[in-house]
Amino acid sequence: MTHLLLPDPVTRPRFPGSPSRPRRLLRSVAVVACLPYLCLKVAWIAGSHLGIPQGSPLLTHRTTMAVANGITVLMDGTVIVLSLLLTRPWGLRVPAWTLAVPMWPATGLLAPIMTGFPLQLVVRAFDDNPGGGGKPFLDAWVFGVVYSGFIVQGLALGTLFGLYARDRWGRLWRGWVCELPASVTGATQRATAVAAAVLALWPATLRLLWSCGATTGLSRGRIADRGADSSLMEVLHLGFLIACVTGAWLLAFRRGRALRVAVPLALAWVGSGAAACWGAWMLLASLPGVEDTASRPTPMMSLTYAVQMIVGILVAALGAHFLAERSAAVGRHPSP
Repeated sequence: MTHLLLPDPVTRPRFPGSPSRPRRLLRSVAVVACLPYLCLKVAWIAGSHLGIPQGSPLLTHRTTMAVANGITVLMDGTVIVLSLLLTRPWGLRVPAWTLAVPMWPATGLLAPIMTGFPLQLVVRAFDDNPGGGGKPFLDAWVFGVVYSGFIVQGLALGTLFGLYARDRWGRLWRGWVCELPASVTGATQRATAVAAAVLALWPATLRLLWSCGATTGLSRGRIADRGADSSLMEVLHLGFLIACVTGAWLLAFRRGRALRVAVPLALAWVGSGAAACWGAWMLLASLPGVEDTASRPTPMMSLTYAVQMIVGILVAALGAHFLAERSAAVGRHPSP
């Protein structure tokens, strides 16, 4: 299906022999922003305790942490590969799925950090109990270095991807929602949007309750660490979940007719990525055995993460169907 996202041969854009100066600058910024995180991870894999305080849970399971650090090194290294792909002529020739597969989770994982970390700094400046009062697992400066790097990566990579997508697939989201033709798979898309909205009620309700201070379904360790920080992150996860379902609803039911097509697509792309990838990340983090039963996620927490992940995947599938159908229609009726 993703092969339909390739631009029409008649209007295939061509990158210049070398990227423009702004794109080269953005590429360099994205690569440099990866270095602090990569250096820290490599140091930890090698056995260094830099930034890890004594008594940290990270020091308990060395093998598990080495494997986890190795995976995250590969994930952040993907940013460097993507930066090259988005700025070189050969990047235009790669199949659509090879770009969508890493860019979707990258968007989903980085977006909540890019919005959440600056807001957390504001909260901590005005709140005496921001949360995280339990045993620290990393020194405070590590979060500043790593998350600042993530924000820079997200801004640079996001801008490069936006320019690339405009050059290669811009025709797919031109125009207004009111101009969209009836969908051949409209019934399937509407059913998917309804299913996503119904399933989203579970994680959305719990996220809302947790953001308001309720402790329903939370582990003892999570309750002990609650504060303004955790409430803020619950609000953000709820917001991305709402964006995810809203984007799907607008696309499937052709609502928001006065909106540009790019608006529901952006909501579905970012919202589904954040919902699915953070749901999966938190679900995976709860799978390894945790010796401290108070810190072990409860079944209700795990179910919330799993349902959130499913909602994001459903909306991503809907968006892929929409783009494939739109691409086929544009190919049949190319612009003069």
